[in-house]
Amino acid sequence: MRIPPRVAQTVARVVLGAATFFTVAVLIFIIGHVLVKGIPVLSFRFLFSNPEDMGRAGGIFPTLVGSVLLPAVALVFAVPLGIGTAVFLTEYTRESKITAAIRFGADCLAGIPSIIFGLFGFIFFVTVLRMGWCILSGGLTLAMMVLPTIIRTTEEAIRAVPYAYREVSFSLGATRWRTVWRVVLPNALPGIVTGIILSLGRSIGETAAVIFTAGSSLRMPSSLFDSVRTMSVHFYILAREGISSENAYGTAAVLVLAVLMVNGISYWLMHQFMKRFS
Repeated sequence: MRIPPRVAQTVARVVLGAATFFTVAVLIFIIGHVLVKGIPVLSFRFLFSNPEDMGRAGGIFPTLVGSVLLPAVALVFAVPLGIGTAVFLTEYTRESKITAAIRFGADCLAGIPSIIFGLFGFIFFVTVLRMGWCILSGGLTLAMMVLPTIIRTTEEAIRAVPYAYREVSFSLGATRWRTVWRVVLPNALPGIVTGIILSLGRSIGETAAVIFTAGSSLRMPSSLFDSVRTMSVHFYILAREGISSENAYGTAAVLVLAVLMVNGISYWLMHQFMKRFS
């Protein structure tokens, strides 16, 4: 029996709308639950004072610093490598078994559990290179973890740029690198920024890999070779050990608000840049 087109269209719209509503509802429920429980805990002292009694009292300022430093170190290494690899694969090579193997390796790397990255970082950076539990060890481990995401999203964003743009640039006498720098990358910027934002969000919320490589010190770090605790690790320890559910919800609320703020600022900067470029 053939379903009339209007009926099929109505059914599809209802099913897709219900799926969208359910997804948004789950997101709102999770964020709302965390914020309702955590916002009453927030105060100036909670945000800008050091933890006391293993986190039962005091604030979370060292964990705030750690949550900024670790993703920053990760992106400093991962963004140039990821974008450079994507540009090389799309603009400077032809499709071959080698490029297919590189993409397959990147896809496999993206599917590796974070605990495996943490174990590798612990063995290689902490033990073999004798860096110890520190910000640099954690940042390098996170960089390896988010590198596949940046490579694949950047590659897809570059492929989405029409080839006619390149032909026009070449016809005006521009070199391949100038075409990539002045034409391809600016037009692929939204997709590139999306990949970086996804990587930043994963870095901020990572726990397993950070515990193995950056440690969980509650002291304020003074260099890249100091151990540090991030907000996600702090939340895990407070909740898992039953130290303080109140401070755990407060930490989770700050973490959620930080991720929302980073995403908002990143998208705003991206749109500002695109307007200026246009």
